[in-house]
Amino acid sequence: MNENLFSSFTTPTMMGLPIVILIIMFPSILFPSPNRLISNRLVSLQQWLIQLTTKQMLTIHSRKGQTWALMLMSLIMFIGSTNLLGLLPHSFTPTTQLSMNLGMAIPLWAATVVVGFRHKTKASLAHFLPQGTPLPLIPMLVIIETISLFIQPVALAVRLTANITAGHLLMHLIGGAALALMKINTSIALITFVILVLLTILEFAVALIQAYVFTLLVSLYLHDNT
Repeated sequence: MNENLFSSFTTPTMMGLPIVILIIMFPSILFPSPNRLISNRLVSLQQWLIQLTTKQMLTIHSRKGQTWALMLMSLIMFIGSTNLLGLLPHSFTPTTQLSMNLGMAIPLWAATVVVGFRHKTKASLAHFLPQGTPLPLIPMLVIIETISLFIQPVALAVRLTANITAGHLLMHLIGGAALALMKINTSIALITFVILVLLTILEFAVALIQAYVFTLLVSLYLHDNT
C-alpha cells in the first residue's frame, strides 16, 4: 500500500478551505432537543444516559461545582460523538489533533484554577506546600508542585490524542495487512480480519471511555478547587 500512514490525520479541505469547523459542529445534529410531550425510544435512551452520567459525575461536587453540570455533559457528549464518528470509513477525527485537545483542556483547566483561587485561596495555595515540609525542601517542592499544576492540561490533551491516534493507526495497519494477505494466504487473512473486527469493537469502547476519562479528570480538577 502506497498510501501515507498518517494521511487520515491531515486536516480535510474543500476548495482549498479547511472544513474542520463544519466537522466539529456536525455531532450537534445527533443530539436533537425533544419537542414532543412523549419522546421516542432514542431520545428517551439519550436522556437516561445523560441523567445517569450527570448523577454519577456530580455526586462528589458542592453546589458551586454542580453549576458546571451543563458544561461537563456537553463536553463528554461532544468528545464521545466526535470519537465515534471518526471510526467511520474515510472520516476525520478532530480529537487526533493535539492543538484541538489543548484548546479544550487549557481553558477548562484554567477556569477550575481561577475558581479555586477565587473561592478557596488559602486551600489552593496550600497545595504548593504540603504540611510538615522541611525548611530546606520548601523551594524545591514549590517548583515541583507548580510544574505539576501546569502539566495537568497537557496531560489531558496528550492522553486523549495518544489513545485515539494509536487506535486509528493500529486499525490502519491491521486492515492493510489483511488486504495484503488476501493474495498470499486466505486463512491467515481471515484471522487478521477477525482481529480487525475485534479491534474495531474495542475502539468503540475506547472512544467512549476516553471521553468519560477526559471529562472525569476535568470534574476532579473542579472538585479540588470548589
